[in-house]
Amino acid sequence: MKAKTILIACDHAGFSLKEILKSYLAQCGFKVKDLGTYSKERCDYPCFSAALAKGISRGTYKRGILICKTGIGSAIVANRFPGVRASVCFNLKSARLTREHNDSNVLALGAAFIKGADARRIVHTWINTKFLGGRHARRLSQIKTIEREIRGRRL
Repeated sequence: MKAKTILIACDHAGFSLKEILKSYLAQCGFKVKDLGTYSKERCDYPCFSAALAKGISRGTYKRGILICKTGIGSAIVANRFPGVRASVCFNLKSARLTREHNDSNVLALGAAFIKGADARRIVHTWINTKFLGGRHARRLSQIKTIEREIRGRRL
């Protein structure tokens, strides 16, 4: 069985946590495609977040993980791309609910708030939680309609 691929990207503030999570994801059987950054040298998160979001938006990859200092900036960039549902998660409940209710396909983590062991648990929960469908599917359909309207108007 071919390993599933998951994208991962970060800025300098998320580099150490990214390295921890890459190892963990590989242990879980994932092929990890690392989109950078590749050091703790100061850099800007938007280019890394956009690179990951493009892969998800185009349908080339199903899921990705972004890491910056708060997770917020990376999620803001990623959510600019059609079909991307990036969620900042700080605990297991938010990781579970964003999969069950929002079918999130990008997990954004804040390295300033989450350390290795907690991040691994959050990632585990996010990866292993299924979308519930039902009333939540109706809401996702509404989001897709809004995305099409926005693209059609070229705001």
